[in-house]
Amino acid sequence: MKVLLADSLATECEDILTRAGLEVVTRPGISQEELKEEIKGYEGVILRSGVKITDKVLAGAERLKAICRAGIGVDNVDVEEATKRGVIVMNTPEGNATSAAEHTIGLLFAVARKISQAHKSLQKGEWKRDKFIGFQVAGKALGIIGLGRIGRQVAKKAAALEMRVIAYDPFISPDITTQYLIQRTNTLEEVLSQADFITIHVPLNASTRNLIEEREFNLMKPGVILVNASRGGIVNEKDLYEAIVSGKVAGAALDVFEVEPPKGNKLLELEQVIATPHLGAQTVEAQKAVAVEAAEQMADALLGKGVRNALNLPVVNPEEFAQLQPFINFTERMGIFLMQLTGCGVRSVALIYAGEIAKKNTRLVTDSFLVGILKPCMEEGANLVNAPSLAMEKGIDVSVTTSGLCGDFTNLITAKVKTETAESAVTGTIFNKGDARLVFIDGYTIEAVLEGMMLVVYAKDRVGLIGGVGTILGSEGINIARMAFGRKKAGGTALLIVNVDNPISLKALEKIEKLEGVESVRLVQLPSNGKQ
Repeated sequence: MKVLLADSLATECEDILTRAGLEVVTRPGISQEELKEEIKGYEGVILRSGVKITDKVLAGAERLKAICRAGIGVDNVDVEEATKRGVIVMNTPEGNATSAAEHTIGLLFAVARKISQAHKSLQKGEWKRDKFIGFQVAGKALGIIGLGRIGRQVAKKAAALEMRVIAYDPFISPDITTQYLIQRTNTLEEVLSQADFITIHVPLNASTRNLIEEREFNLMKPGVILVNASRGGIVNEKDLYEAIVSGKVAGAALDVFEVEPPKGNKLLELEQVIATPHLGAQTVEAQKAVAVEAAEQMADALLGKGVRNALNLPVVNPEEFAQLQPFINFTERMGIFLMQLTGCGVRSVALIYAGEIAKKNTRLVTDSFLVGILKPCMEEGANLVNAPSLAMEKGIDVSVTTSGLCGDFTNLITAKVKTETAESAVTGTIFNKGDARLVFIDGYTIEAVLEGMMLVVYAKDRVGLIGGVGTILGSEGINIARMAFGRKKAGGTALLIVNVDNPISLKALEKIEKLEGVESVRLVQLPSNGKQ
């Protein structure tokens, strides 16, 4: 079997593959057009970020069995198309975690002690010691947002520096926080308000984009220092600029930006900002580690010795997968919905399949639900392959049962989630035409579409509730796409779900919360595409 090395990789990569009995061809710098033809003769491909494995490239790759990205990000691989073609896609998440954590600590020291600014001053022939009085890190509180592989290593190193480590990760188990000497918080707000230094280690997705913006900066201590070596876009750069200029943030160290390279970025004009060009994994050791890891994983996958760090689902019967696909898509959305409804700290989930769906192999459907509750907050990314192990790692208890009873429906899926402080249950179905709906939410009969921006309102059932919510949204220029209403009895508590086309401002939410009879208001964000 043949393996194509489509990027420059450490020599150890080729050595390992050759010793395993695989034929290796190295083509760094290969063009997309050349790759379309070249890939036809290979069972495996290892790459970094220099080339893209697109649907067009995969179209002719009839022999291809596995792709491995030497690194974490796989945005240059069409994972969905590879999955359809039964091609395993892997990455190497362990290889660069140490280097990324070390770079984070290096940035923290650099901004705290104003090392870069002092160096530039000295180069100019200046000797202005009083200008560069910094901050000691020992005894200070380091707030870590996200406790994946990198976040945990940062915590370990910070504890060795005698820092008090506090962290927010809604899915991490208490055992992990104890092991790494971390003070666990239940909300992001707790970390922001207590920390002297803040570092971010979460993935960039719909839930984390602009995770840190004006509201969050206002919650921070005056003189806080921010480090972001995770992903650009998680911190709102405009709001960070304003927070630094106002003095709220004493300094920032950035390795990532919304647009890279960051041409014309005003943050780089500020003396309080230290920046590096996305160097988190740029060490000799990290590059060697990811190359070795990629080679070992590729050899094992092709030689039938097991698959590690797969990012897509295993190969399944195409006919079976086609039947399950609508349920797979729907349960992921159910998970995302419940996670945002219940908040942090999921401890157990239960799935009950009833009707026709109960007769099928629902493993992928269950795993998809786990993806939904894990994905928004996972640094390493949850998917159909790794969701069960990630849930176990996070200490989430998962139970699955089946039932033949589903009333007037052909199939029903009930999902229950328990956290440390709350629990919630939803039931969904897919009608004959493929339309997916939630039909019960916490005992309320309703017909809700899991799509886009959703306003979830619990309130007393009274005249004017729907009109009041609609009037407020209309006055804010927010268009209502759909509205669903449910109640258990007249005059009791009712549930109102509104799908909207525009973002809902904090001002509008506050107005709705003040309406007579309103008990709680939640804003839920789901993907907008898909027939659901």
